[in-house]
Amino acid sequence: MIAADQLDAVAAAARANPDVAALRAQFPALHFTACPDDDVSPRFRPASDAGTCVLYYIAGADGHCLSMTNDPAIATGLLLAEKGDADDAP
Repeated sequence: MIAADQLDAVAAAARANPDVAALRAQFPALHFTACPDDDVSPRFRPASDAGTCVLYYIAGADGHCLSMTNDPAIATGLLLAEKGDADDAP
């Protein structure tokens, strides 16, 4: 479970430094992974906006396959989806 205050703390830390390794060190109880935001299915709602990236909930970091979820009660970590640069648009 990821409580609202924990999500707020991670979002603040990601705004300061969106490096996954740094977040893993700062929040060792959570799993972190990253991808571009345009790789995320629109069926998943952002958990938080962290400036250069959007945070989404993930579940299954306890040894099973990771999957995305909209439910913070079953979330075991966060996906940092890096926002695309508007200059990169076709």
